[in-house]
Amino acid sequence: MITSTSFNTRTLQANPWGTAICRILEAVIRAVDPGEAVRQYLQREGDELTVGDQRYDLRSIRRVRLAGMGKAGAPMTEAAASILGDRLTDGIVIVKQGYLGGKAQIGPVRLLEAGHPVPDARSVQATAALIDLFHDSRPDDLVLTLISGGGSALFTQPVAGLVLEDLTGLTRLLLASGADIQEINTLRKHLDQVKGGQLARLFAPARVASLILSDVVGDPLDAIASGPTVPDPTTYAQAYAILEKYELIERVPADVRIHLERGRQGTLPETPKPGDPIFERTANQIIASNRQAAQAAAKQAQREGLQTEILTTSMIGEARLEALKFARRGRLLAGDSLRPACLIAGGETTVTLKGDGLGGRNQEFALSAVNELGGLNDIALVSLATDGGDGPTDAAGAVVSGDTLYRARQLGLDPDEFLARNDAYHFFEPLGDLLKPGPTQTNVNDLAFFFAF
Repeated sequence: MITSTSFNTRTLQANPWGTAICRILEAVIRAVDPGEAVRQYLQREGDELTVGDQRYDLRSIRRVRLAGMGKAGAPMTEAAASILGDRLTDGIVIVKQGYLGGKAQIGPVRLLEAGHPVPDARSVQATAALIDLFHDSRPDDLVLTLISGGGSALFTQPVAGLVLEDLTGLTRLLLASGADIQEINTLRKHLDQVKGGQLARLFAPARVASLILSDVVGDPLDAIASGPTVPDPTTYAQAYAILEKYELIERVPADVRIHLERGRQGTLPETPKPGDPIFERTANQIIASNRQAAQAAAKQAQREGLQTEILTTSMIGEARLEALKFARRGRLLAGDSLRPACLIAGGETTVTLKGDGLGGRNQEFALSAVNELGGLNDIALVSLATDGGDGPTDAAGAVVSGDTLYRARQLGLDPDEFLARNDAYHFFEPLGDLLKPGPTQTNVNDLAFFFAF
C-alpha cells in the first residue's frame, strides 16, 4: 500500500515541509486508485449492470467475460470481479511483471505477466492466450475490457511477416529518438494484430464495454494502449512519415519498412476506421486521468496551507527543456510574497537519448533543474511518474532543493556531465533523493511540482 512515507527522500526527511509534500504525493496516487475508479463506473443491481453511461440487462447476456491489459490490471480486475460476482464467466488480464499484486488468479480470471516498456516473448504468449479464449464470441456475450497504461507493450501480436524482435528493435529506436507516445502508438497500430481497434474486431459480434485509465496527454482514446477497442484515425502513410521524421527509415528492421511501404501503397487493409460497423456495439469510458490526479494534488496542497495553481495537464516536449521552463516559473514564485505556494504541471515529456546512462524522463526533468534552482531557500521541485516506475529504473522520479547543487559538488557530482550522458539516476542516488514508492498499480502520466515555503 502506498502511504505518505513511501515518498520520503533524504531532502524531504530533512526539511520541516517534507511531510506536507509526501502527503500531497500520496493524495495523487489515492485519487487515481484503479479499483476505486472501476467501482465508480461499474455497478450492478440484480440483473442490471451499468458500465459508465451504458446499461445492460444481464438476463439477455449469456456470458460476461473480462479482458484486460495494462499496469493497473490487477486492482481493476479485483474490483470488477467483486462487482460482477457469479455473473463473471472467464477472462484474461495481462499486467507488467511485478504488478500481479500477489495473485495470478482472481475468480475465473487469469492474470498473466509480460514485458514493459519493451514487449517480450511473454507479451506475445499472453496475447495469444487471450485471442484463443475469445475466439468463440457470440452476440449475446458481453466483454468488459479493462485498459490502462502499458497496454501497448504488454498486449502484442506482430502482424504476419514480422517477429517480436522486429517490434522490440523498433520500440527501442523510437524510445531513444524522442518520439512522443502518440507517434509510437501510430506505428504500433500498423504493425500489430490487436491494436488500433482490431481487438474490437476480434471480440465481434459480442458487445464490448471498455473502462480506461488514461496515460496519454489529452486522453485520446485511440492512443491509450494503442486503442485496441476504438476506431483508429491514423494511417500507414502517417506511420511511415514518423520514421522519416526521426530519420529511422534505414535503421528499422527491413521487414518493418517493407510492411509499412506495402500499407501506404494500399496493398494491405487499413486498421478499422471511424464509422466501421464493428464499433456499433462497443462503448469506451475513461475512468481516471492526469487532470484528476493534478486536481487531487491541488486540493491536498490547499489543505496544507499552500496557494496552489495547476499550470497545465498537457505538458509535452523534451524533458530538459520543459524542466527549465518550469524551474524558471518556480524561481519567480520563490521570489514572490505569495509563499507558501505550489505550482503543478502534468503531462508526459520525452527524452532523446544521447548517452549511455540510466534514468527516465522524470529523473532527467529533475536533473535539468538543479543548476537553475541552486542556492534558493525553502524550495523544492518534485517530478513523479504516477505508476511508480520511471524508465527502466526502480525510481519514480526525484527531488531537487536549493541545496542540491551544493551537496552534489561536495560529492564531486557535476549535473551537466550526468545530463550529457542521460544518467540522472546515478546523480540522485548518492544524494538519497530518488523517489522509490514501488509499483503504485496505477498510471496517469507524470506530475511535476514546485514548492516555495
